[in-house]
Amino acid sequence: MPVIDNHTHLDFRNGLVQVDVRSALDSAAAAGVRGAVQVGCDLESSRFTVQAVEADERLLGAVAIHPNDAPGIAGTGLLEEALAEIEVLAAHPRVRAIGETGLDYFRTPESGVERQQYSFRRHIDIAKRLGLALQIHDRDAHADVVATLLAEAVPDRVVFHCFSGDADLARLCNDHGWYMSFAGTVTFKNAQGLRDALRVADPSLVLAETDSPFLTPHPYRGQPNASYVLPYTVRAMAAELDTDLGELCGRLAVNTEAVYGSWTPSRLP
Repeated sequence: MPVIDNHTHLDFRNGLVQVDVRSALDSAAAAGVRGAVQVGCDLESSRFTVQAVEADERLLGAVAIHPNDAPGIAGTGLLEEALAEIEVLAAHPRVRAIGETGLDYFRTPESGVERQQYSFRRHIDIAKRLGLALQIHDRDAHADVVATLLAEAVPDRVVFHCFSGDADLARLCNDHGWYMSFAGTVTFKNAQGLRDALRVADPSLVLAETDSPFLTPHPYRGQPNASYVLPYTVRAMAAELDTDLGELCGRLAVNTEAVYGSWTPSRLP
């Protein structure tokens, strides 16, 4: 049963192989990945996202200013202008989420935290007003991400992209109906905490993604990732859950469309 990659960056290149959007999606389709969500991280990639979803119906989109970029843009006085353009791009009918946004305390120094938190709140506001899902980037910031979500009246559909929490965070997501998207990291030998979280997660809240070209699953860790590699992650998830692969794929498909809506049926198997 086919699945959908709910987080990819088709505009990112490794400098060695240039792959156009259609070829990337054709390769994915051949591996049973029938569509993807193309995710923007800045104005350039968000503009690319709109162009990409118009070029190929197997894509839906998400647009945002990445939390690592927000403090620098705010420092130039251009954050509001950038967010205004994100809101315009987000009005496209095939853009279904605001993301990736959130908090990242791994790369952002303490001096930039306040601006990053402000940007996160502004993205939440845009998602609410446009009725879009919210894709969250959360790195070394679990407590503040959760506190922000609880303080702001968040959209109905919240996704922890590349879920990096433990079983306790998974239980909290269950309680609030927040989706958890598992990437290739769940296959890493040193990621038992992620596998514990997967077992705890409500099956109706579980998604799968590549975050390509990053986070390639075992046994190809360290090589550039792509949507066609998603089956390795999904198979590992099924094995960890001791569940039928087809059953998991069906659940992932239902969950993904619950978050983002439908892709164009004519282009999907």
